Amino acid sequence: MIELNATLIAQILNFLILVVILRLVAYKPVARLLEQRSQKIQGDLDKAEADRKEAEATLVQYRQKLSDANIKAQEIVDKAEKVARDEHDASIEATKKEIELMKKNAEEDIKRDRERAVSQLRTEVVSLSLAAAGKLISKNIDNKENERLINDFINQLDKEKLGDLSC
Repeated sequence: MIELNATLIAQILNFLILVVILRLVAYKPVARLLEQRSQKIQGDLDKAEADRKEAEATLVQYRQKLSDANIKAQEIVDKAEKVARDEHDASIEATKKEIELMKKNAEEDIKRDRERAVSQLRTEVVSLSLAAAGKLISKNIDNKENERLINDFINQLDKEKLGDLSC
């Protein structure tokens, strides 16, 4: 069994004094240090959670901005395509108008050339008719009567040969 002697009582007393001293000197600072460390770890965990939530919110914002940017980009592309189509249509319309104008001018040129050719032909026919008539007709008719006869002849030729086309 255990003997109770002075040494054992002194050791128990020393042990109790040591526990009290350690409790006063070491336990409270170590417990305080552990509590501070625990609070710091919890604070870091809370901060990490807040950062994660903030990162998620930022990610949502960036995705929304990216979606908005894609929509705006598509709108810009659509607008550019519409402008290009409008310019193309306007260009085609301008070309059509220019072709119509060129066609009209060409028709007017053809009409003027035809009138000029008919006029020259008429003048040559008159000259030839006068020369032929002068040789064939021995009787002398005045110039007015000659021109009237020739113009009547030419007008009759115009209706017969040209198909009554206006000059």
